[in-house]
Amino acid sequence: MKQFWQNLNHIFNYLGFLLMLLAGLLLLPIIIALVTSEYQHSFYTIKVFIFTAAVSFFLGFLLRTIFASSTLNKLQAVFVCSLGWITLSFVGALPFYFLTPAGYLNSYFETMSGFTTTGITMLTNLQTLPQSLLFWRALIQWIGGLGILTFFLVVFSATGAAHRLYSAESHKISTERLVPGLSHMLKILWSIYLGITAAVAIALLLSGVDWFDSISHALTTISTGGYSTYDDSIGHFQAIGHPHFKLIEYIIILGMFLGGTNFLIHFQLLRGKFKPFFTSPEMKLWLSLIFLYPLLILLEKYLAAPTMEFWNNFETHFRTTLFQVIAIFTTTGYSTQNIASPYFGSLARLLFLAMMFTGGCVSSTAGGFKLLRISILWKLVKRELYKLFAPKKAIKSVILENKALEADEIYRVSGLFFIWVILLVVGGAVTALLSNHNTLKSISGMFSALGNVGPCYLSVQEIIELNPFTKLTYIFGMLAGRLEILPVLLLFSPRAWKS
Repeated sequence: MKQFWQNLNHIFNYLGFLLMLLAGLLLLPIIIALVTSEYQHSFYTIKVFIFTAAVSFFLGFLLRTIFASSTLNKLQAVFVCSLGWITLSFVGALPFYFLTPAGYLNSYFETMSGFTTTGITMLTNLQTLPQSLLFWRALIQWIGGLGILTFFLVVFSATGAAHRLYSAESHKISTERLVPGLSHMLKILWSIYLGITAAVAIALLLSGVDWFDSISHALTTISTGGYSTYDDSIGHFQAIGHPHFKLIEYIIILGMFLGGTNFLIHFQLLRGKFKPFFTSPEMKLWLSLIFLYPLLILLEKYLAAPTMEFWNNFETHFRTTLFQVIAIFTTTGYSTQNIASPYFGSLARLLFLAMMFTGGCVSSTAGGFKLLRISILWKLVKRELYKLFAPKKAIKSVILENKALEADEIYRVSGLFFIWVILLVVGGAVTALLSNHNTLKSISGMFSALGNVGPCYLSVQEIIELNPFTKLTYIFGMLAGRLEILPVLLLFSPRAWKS
């Protein structure tokens, strides 16, 4: 019991740090309210953000004062990671609660969906909401893209627990460090992240998108979050007859692709090293599937439509298909065409589920199981097949990038795959049990939540009307998917708390 209270003491102290940082972030939407003259129509939105920032700072200061500071051990860092995302979402939900008709559960759902860059939304009529709130909605996805704790560590890099906190939140797969030194590496990561964000914003601005929408969509593109400022997402620009809507869609496609690509590859490209972009096993699989998925969906479209109609509208079909493949594959979740609409056939809908599961690359902002892990499992299957006929002395380890993977790495990937399948089945079963939705709709909701995707075969209104327990299940799925499941499951282990 003594160890349990010691764990709480250290954990709550670091949670206080996070809440104080959140207080500063909550003041940023006020700038938007002032710049857009939103305050002239209603000063209430500014008061809401000031109040929420004050609550966050007060709670953080209280935790820092009451609970003693100490270097975290590995287990405590994992608890801080999981509880940090949960706690920040509780406070970050207040602006949605005060400024929208949504109740607190839906507001919390919206915030967790934002921080985890899932993008499942509980809000409609987005154009009527204050721009300061829409900016907050985009900002939490941008902060969550590379991870709340990595942002925290850039600001408070002097903390002695930095390495453990980073390890607790980062993807659990052995990857090469960008540069020696955690602080230096994080600053490089965030510099690349900020640079791509700025590039997307400028490109959108030059294509004729106004400054607010350019910034908001840039934040949610590179973070592969997918929150838009419009109900019909990126399809809004075509709907209003924007003269450059095609260019806007291609800019977003490129931005989503960059967000779903391993940031180590970005770093190497910036250093003039282009070979890994084409030779990395994960990148080869990533690029191959980005080519294959649209090809299969277009083939299905071709077989279902008259030949001349298909070829006369080929660019539209190609752009729409490529956009949705990249949006789902990178787990961004934007749309120009609803994936549940008749535009996409049965094959496309099955492929979208596969994309939701696999997600993008490791060390990217994308969600999902990750392509590198899929590569490892495939190599494991090939090795097991080889063992059936090869001499025992010829049996080799699983090789990845010319290195033999340790057994623990393979066990972890296999264990995660098993838990993923279990959670998908449980989430789908809960949805089906507590609603009247069919099997595909029910399972797709958990695919979207666990994969941090956003779109599924349930409409926004159907998601809003889900049973509260189903919503809690999705909230758990979003957090588990973002933190690689194990840190969240550890919260439910009494033995871990007493260790």
